[in-house]
Amino acid sequence: MSGAAELVVGLVILVGLIGIVVPVLPGVILIFGAITVWAVFTGGTAAWVAFGIATAVLVATGVVKYTWPGRRMQVAGVPNRSIVVGGLTGLVGFFVVPVVGLFAGFVAGTYAAEWCRLRRPGLAWTSSWHATKAVGLSILVELFGGLVATAVWLTALTQT
Repeated sequence: MSGAAELVVGLVILVGLIGIVVPVLPGVILIFGAITVWAVFTGGTAAWVAFGIATAVLVATGVVKYTWPGRRMQVAGVPNRSIVVGGLTGLVGFFVVPVVGLFAGFVAGTYAAEWCRLRRPGLAWTSSWHATKAVGLSILVELFGGLVATAVWLTALTQT
């Protein structure tokens, strides 16, 4: 694979990492796709081993991303319905106030859902805060997986 093509793969991976933090683009899919294209066109043992390791890391962190924060929210008593409402209002917020509206909309939507459920502002805020921390944890886990996959790719890139 040429240096320019590898640069494009690296840029797609960078966009994927940004897409994890600012969930506008499917970050993990972009990272996985870029590493897959690189492995196919580069070939060789190092490329395919890197592809296998990156895939395993992305899948593992994908599983942890949904199970670990979900368990924490379940222990805190936050129902899935509140998270769905928060996600939908976050999506609307993203289009009303780009990027920042996503986070503000999520918090506001989760709080509103919890306020309707609990009828006590203090408890609703505590529950919303647990949900917000869980979503942040989910993003960090996914970012960790993306960064490890990127490091694996960079290491293999120097070997080919």
